[in-house]
Amino acid sequence: MALTSVLTAVALSATGCDGLLGSSAGGDSGGSIVLGMDIPLSGSSADVGPYMRNGAQLAVDEINAAGGVLGRKLRLQAEDDACDPKTAVAAANKLVAAGAAISVGGYCSGATLPTLPVFDKRKIPMIIPAANSNELVAQRLRHVFLINGTGRQQAAAAAAWLTKDGAKRVAVMDDNTSYSKDIADLTAARLGSAGAPAKATEEAVNPGESDYSPNVTSVLKSNPDYIYWTGYYQEGGLLIRQFRQAGYRGRFLIADGSVDSKLVKIAGSADAEGVYATMTQTPQTTPGAASWISSYKRKFGTEPGPYSTQSYDAVRIAAEALKEAGSTDGDKVTASLEGLNGFKTFSGPLKFTSDHTLSNGGFVILAVKNGTFVLRDTLK
Repeated sequence: MALTSVLTAVALSATGCDGLLGSSAGGDSGGSIVLGMDIPLSGSSADVGPYMRNGAQLAVDEINAAGGVLGRKLRLQAEDDACDPKTAVAAANKLVAAGAAISVGGYCSGATLPTLPVFDKRKIPMIIPAANSNELVAQRLRHVFLINGTGRQQAAAAAAWLTKDGAKRVAVMDDNTSYSKDIADLTAARLGSAGAPAKATEEAVNPGESDYSPNVTSVLKSNPDYIYWTGYYQEGGLLIRQFRQAGYRGRFLIADGSVDSKLVKIAGSADAEGVYATMTQTPQTTPGAASWISSYKRKFGTEPGPYSTQSYDAVRIAAEALKEAGSTDGDKVTASLEGLNGFKTFSGPLKFTSDHTLSNGGFVILAVKNGTFVLRDTLK
């Protein structure tokens, strides 16, 4: 899909300001509409936060250059959630106090989950660009929308790839967080049926450790030829390296939380080579994204990373919903989000399902080649 001029699709218009100019409801003293963003800027997932913030800021700048929304400028306010539940709640409360009209953040599901009631209580719509645990959907909160494929959709993609790639015995590993355990459990449930490979074992690790040799030994006893790791890149890189050091010569599949160049660095380029990943498209693997990547690099002086495009789209979706609602009122914006049909995003025309998720998760298979994640299979 060509996205050389995404602002054409947004078609923002300058209409009435809903009587909120300068109020704390969706704006600040300068009259801007505040978009709040909880993202990890510290902790083990800190590398992802700047990608998301930059992607969102690029959209904000483009929309403001085109006149803003409802006659007002957008302002992005990012707060550090450190992928930690308590820190995330504190960050969410800061955004509420700042008058955020819409939330466009959320990376770690375990940290995003406790912020849902903080925003929902105040009828602040959440357009979540990355976090995708089914627990987020299970809350059935009207103001919550996911624009990344769900854990259920990722598990289906994982099972499809493992079957297609001829796996025989699969060990599924997670880190006991909401996001990771969700995908692991859903994947494990698919193994051993309908032509899928057998489940060798399930194993959970404690995140933040430096030595996973007990887990490695336990998993290897089940004699797997494929290991699916559903946690984040810090632990994923260590596990890959330690499995190789222990003599494992089978294949690895990782989930989207581990798709980062840091995984390759931690695992070592030789051990990471050939690792597969279930992932929605990155900027570098998205058809038609070359000009967008150039814009990002000109503005920030670096390559865009995972979830930068989803964060960019979250802002654009927020702007479109504000425009359609003609207001920053949370209920009206939520109704507009529910009514979007065909709005162009990097993942394709947008239309939310009844549970506010994507009808197609958009997961593909990436692979590490010469130290970089590249597209391996579209699963079509």
